[in-house]
Amino acid sequence: MLELVFITPLIGIFVILITPRDNIARLWRRALDWSLLTLTMTILLWASFDGEGNLQGMMKLKWISSIEPIFGAAPIAIDGISLFFIILTALLTPICILISWNSIRFLIKEFLLCLLFMEVLLIGVFSIFDIVGFYILFEGVLIPMFLIIGIWGSREEKIQAAYYFFFYTFIGSVFMLLAIFTLYSHAGSTDYQALCSLTLEKELQYFIFLGFFLSLAIKIPKMPFHIWLPQAHVEAPVAGSVILAGVLLKLGGYGFIRFSWPLLPDASEYFAPLIQTLSLLAVIYGSLTTCRQVDLKRIIAYSSVAHMGLVTLGLFSHTAQGLVGAVFLMLGHGLVSSALFIGVTLLYERFHTRLVRYYRGVAVTMPLFATLLLILVLANASIPLSSNFIGEFLSLLAAFEYSVIEGVLASLGVVLSAGYSIYLYNRVCFGAPSKYLYFFRDLNRREFYTLVPLILLIFLMGVFPFSVIDVVKGSIIYQEWVSV
Repeated sequence: MLELVFITPLIGIFVILITPRDNIARLWRRALDWSLLTLTMTILLWASFDGEGNLQGMMKLKWISSIEPIFGAAPIAIDGISLFFIILTALLTPICILISWNSIRFLIKEFLLCLLFMEVLLIGVFSIFDIVGFYILFEGVLIPMFLIIGIWGSREEKIQAAYYFFFYTFIGSVFMLLAIFTLYSHAGSTDYQALCSLTLEKELQYFIFLGFFLSLAIKIPKMPFHIWLPQAHVEAPVAGSVILAGVLLKLGGYGFIRFSWPLLPDASEYFAPLIQTLSLLAVIYGSLTTCRQVDLKRIIAYSSVAHMGLVTLGLFSHTAQGLVGAVFLMLGHGLVSSALFIGVTLLYERFHTRLVRYYRGVAVTMPLFATLLLILVLANASIPLSSNFIGEFLSLLAAFEYSVIEGVLASLGVVLSAGYSIYLYNRVCFGAPSKYLYFFRDLNRREFYTLVPLILLIFLMGVFPFSVIDVVKGSIIYQEWVSV
């Protein structure tokens, strides 16, 4: 089943390539059909998953046969952690196609190819168990996202934002490459399972961990490596913002789960206080900075910095509930932030401004949109029964177990998130209709069907969390056993 998940978007890419450029409607329909088929394959993959923690669907990808003794046969497999990130990727791709249907007006064929190619790379990142293969796919994602921001961005600063995104993340990944070379020089292999059984000296672990940390911290992003994120979000088209917030920011957290505990346990324990401190700064500083933003996209971008701070807080608490909470929060944040970016883009498409000062009284003229936005704002503030509530609750529980002071400080992020979320909704939707806004139009069917699946999943995960938690917990227990 895993090979079908890979093959389906590749066939979709081929179909788009042979589709005439001038037949725009057919291009959109075929891209949507193949992305929905990929989503179907991922759901069937979940149905075939037996719920155990071990790797499943193992197959060998022979990609550099001339040097196969080194890394010529990269293992491809899934576990309970990678499974849900693959499903999240497959879910957001057709949503990106739907929401971009009328907003992308040139080079449509190239845009759809970038989306499907990025989907293939992301599925590969979450399923490959070879560190060189992971690095290549991890960096390969930069190319289509760089093109999406730089070509189809919304404003004149899009080129600068694209280079910000590319160089910040690429330069950080050089340190990861050095760490991978060091691991290979001591293990003689790049196979992930072989490296899990390797015992390294503490000083060497510290050096390797710093290499991985610099790369993954930029990707999350952590303070003070977050400068590129608001600029990239503001300039990216809606599809770029959705993929960036929904999946790409999760690559950092996923990398920490894969490499910190199983490969470098002593270094993870040694650097935990530093990372916990940076996480607390991200939660508090990110939330306070969000409160003073005036651009709708920047508000959501800085709130992502705060939420991802809670993710690393849970990860480096070194408890099972912290790891489960971090994974759950990443999945929930991927849904909530993606839906919020879609919502603010729908406003921008109607009124051509993202400045909050020009909005007021949207609930009077766009009641359907205002209702859905209220649900998303409350989910972003982690109300009970939402996916964010489960993830933040488990992460804060792990923080309190690590240190009571840390737990109290981290809890400020929950209070502040409720403050800036409700304050944003109050400014945009309540009051008399703004004199600056004309030609109000509520959501059409395409826009409504784009947002509703995300909202349903947000609350399905909150009401039935153990459908995800049990699978993730099994993989975490297995991963800890492997690293012993």
